Amino acid sequence: MTQREQDIDVLARTIWGEARGEGLAGQIAVGWCIRNRVEMDLHNDGKPDWWGEGYEGVCKAPWQFSCWNQNDPNSAYLRGEKQIPAGQFMQCREAALAVIDGHEPDPTGGATHYYSTTLKKPPAWVAGATRTCKIGRHIFFKEVP
Repeated sequence: MTQREQDIDVLARTIWGEARGEGLAGQIAVGWCIRNRVEMDLHNDGKPDWWGEGYEGVCKAPWQFSCWNQNDPNSAYLRGEKQIPAGQFMQCREAALAVIDGHEPDPTGGATHYYSTTLKKPPAWVAGATRTCKIGRHIFFKEVP
């Protein structure tokens, strides 16, 4: 698998784990949030950032995207131990391609973080962060302290 194919696959799996219940617009938004992390150099120092480098590093960094956490019920699907329904995966792959290839503009306003409105309360990191938008059941943020 080429690096490009691996990036598409990891991003599509992460989108499936994080936003399969959203429409294509919500899936693209989650994908852009990940891309924004991939492209950002937090301290403008050229050194690896705490949230990982590249699509695989960012998506699989511990405790960043919960769908990859070992205790998350989605992780077995993402690791290939269980089969992701083909139709759902193809839509997530379409979203991943749209994000990686830049066929869709960033609808999140540069967000690097989001949380699902299904949580009982917002995560602590939202304090001091700049909210950029709400798309589907996700609220997006940038400039997270």
